[in-house]
Amino acid sequence: MPKEYKMKICLVGEPAVGKTSLIRRFVMDKFDDKYLTTIGTKVSKKEVVLDDGSKVILMVWDIMGQPSFRQMLKESYFYGANGIIAVSDITRKETLDAMPDWIGTIKSVLDKEVPIVFLGNKCDLKDAAQFGEAELKQLADMNNGKYFLTSAKTGDHVNETFTYLAEEIVKKLKR
Repeated sequence: MPKEYKMKICLVGEPAVGKTSLIRRFVMDKFDDKYLTTIGTKVSKKEVVLDDGSKVILMVWDIMGQPSFRQMLKESYFYGANGIIAVSDITRKETLDAMPDWIGTIKSVLDKEVPIVFLGNKCDLKDAAQFGEAELKQLADMNNGKYFLTSAKTGDHVNETFTYLAEEIVKKLKR
């Protein structure tokens, strides 16, 4: 009989990398060009069915990207997280350069290793890209994670990202 799991997923990254848009695309299959600053924390929920029939209820946490907020709420935000999606904007290299700080913050709070997926978001804007797959892969390899090039606008690799992370968490729970 397939199992049912409930998991907390946290999205991290600098302001305006597309965290909220990725969640909106995943949960509601919608995209909005208007930039809305996330104030505080928002939690969205979506059920995913894995290949083995397991049901996974993902509680997806979105956070403000501002560094001051990151320091203030880091413990409550990351506490109990089962997986992390680390989002960079391929049109802004500084968002990739900020990832080691995000990963350091996560590791300082969590008392266990959790699967991390690194995203190069806005891949629909590849003509304006300031970094590519090679840099993203290097970051993912350094942190034992996986990476995807995504677009919240077109939906490229968005569902695949969340499903992959759910599968990795379930594998870890079964060990």
